[in-house]
Amino acid sequence: MKSYHIQYGGGLESLRLREHPVPEPGPTEVLVRIRANSLSSRELNILRGRYPLPVSDDIIAASDGAGEVVAVGGEVDRFQVGDRVMGVVFQRWFDGRFDLARADQLGGSLNGLLTEYAVLDQEGVVPIPDHLTYEEAATLPCVAVTAWNALLGGQGLVPGEQVLTLGSGGVSLFALQLAKLLGARVIATAGTDEKAARLTELGADAVINHTTTVDWAKQVRELTDDRGVDHVVDVAGTLNESLRATATGGEIAFVGSLGGADPVDARLLFTSSVTVRPIALGHRAHFQAMNQAIAAADLHPVIDRVFPFDQTPAAFAYYANGGGFGKIVISHTA
Repeated sequence: MKSYHIQYGGGLESLRLREHPVPEPGPTEVLVRIRANSLSSRELNILRGRYPLPVSDDIIAASDGAGEVVAVGGEVDRFQVGDRVMGVVFQRWFDGRFDLARADQLGGSLNGLLTEYAVLDQEGVVPIPDHLTYEEAATLPCVAVTAWNALLGGQGLVPGEQVLTLGSGGVSLFALQLAKLLGARVIATAGTDEKAARLTELGADAVINHTTTVDWAKQVRELTDDRGVDHVVDVAGTLNESLRATATGGEIAFVGSLGGADPVDARLLFTSSVTVRPIALGHRAHFQAMNQAIAAADLHPVIDRVFPFDQTPAAFAYYANGGGFGKIVISHTA
């Protein structure tokens, strides 16, 4: 079998294709023939030496993957040969609060799924919704679960509430789709008019071009009769602006700081009475609940481009250069 390995802080040039014997599953493990992967910002952060959790040396890349169970251990009772499954990024975080004792993650401290075959414990995989292809399913484990946790893992989104999403990255796109699925009104920001139009097509009720709008937080206030939104999914680290855009008692899911982050105005934080909740992806229970909702709504992820497995370096380069609109997928059958 073949797999792609990366080195922490090694840049794109550290991506290497290696060959290994096909592994055999242990008593509670399943052997998965990987059919598709997707790329997330965590992969780029690992290559750039900016990932906050431990990363093993010369690790098999990519947390996100979907495939078919082709062999099972003697004690496996959750899955059988032929089942279509996805890997859970945090293999031992099943529910409850996040802590470092359960921080083992695929493509970081554990070998990832950018490989032809992977052995995973049966507790670390979940079924693929029937209506999704392998390529679509491969987009879910990291950014979709993060978006679900951002919306429901804290105060919990209630139908009729208002949500603000920032930009058109993977988490933001899933947050928009899932928030609409859950009955919310969504305001989104975008960097171009073209992306604004795409976000509107996905269901955004209003879109603000943050490139041409000097004060987008003020614009959010105007769009909500000066009340502010109930939930913000902040992927950019613009916490002061997000605080100004959030209703009293609302919640900001702090997902990341793509371009760095300014110091938070402590007075603004205190007077807003807003909860700021950092997000560490999500656990298996989040993943399972999200999959049920996705299946019930027949929701399909947004995919920008699919690369074949043997063009994985080109997929990484395309993603590192800004990609397009939607997830970058690597297909093993393309």
